[in-house]
Amino acid sequence: MNPSPLSRRDIFKLVAAASAAGALAPVGAEPPKPLTRHFKNTLSDPDYAHPSIPWDKPLDATELATLAVLVDLILPADETSPAASAIGVHEFLNEWVGAPYPENRADYETIRGGVAWINTHAWKHHGKAFKEIAPEEQTAILDSICDPAKALPELSHGARFFQKLRMLTLGGYYTHPATWKSLGYIGNTPINGPYPGVPDEIIKLLGLEGLEGL
Repeated sequence: MNPSPLSRRDIFKLVAAASAAGALAPVGAEPPKPLTRHFKNTLSDPDYAHPSIPWDKPLDATELATLAVLVDLILPADETSPAASAIGVHEFLNEWVGAPYPENRADYETIRGGVAWINTHAWKHHGKAFKEIAPEEQTAILDSICDPAKALPELSHGARFFQKLRMLTLGGYYTHPATWKSLGYIGNTPINGPYPGVPDEIIKLLGLEGLEGL
């Protein structure tokens, strides 16, 4: 993905802090063993003049292809924003789950295990991998796991995976400049002429009518 004004480390911490979903492991199970990482250089804040990621990206091409389909089902293209895969959200996920922080390592287990689960589920019901079945079949699978409170007990692992995937996808997507327009964020846009003041609808929303000149 293209560099963002936000630090990758800041994004990691913000999204990880917002996560309330658990990993795929059943309650009471032993936690997964920490991943082994071999770093070529010391972790530090990113150098945008020479961008690089100082950790491995652990997901393979097949897993990334499945994630590309999944993120596009979560956030397809519309009139104001690109599809999630078009701006590399699946690659962002690969970068995220390789990061050497406890929350990210837990997400690695959830995402990799979830991709395996959804492909197994697709093979069981349709005889093909998830990315190869028809769009309506893909959507039907996601509909069955999109709400953990309503998912059948045998789909509980898939539901926890999709809950985590959806949260991470949203985080990766809306921290990319290509999607800011859909949020109504215009950034540092120059204004031609005098400052026009706070819009009337904002003043009305805040209940500050009649106080503009104070």
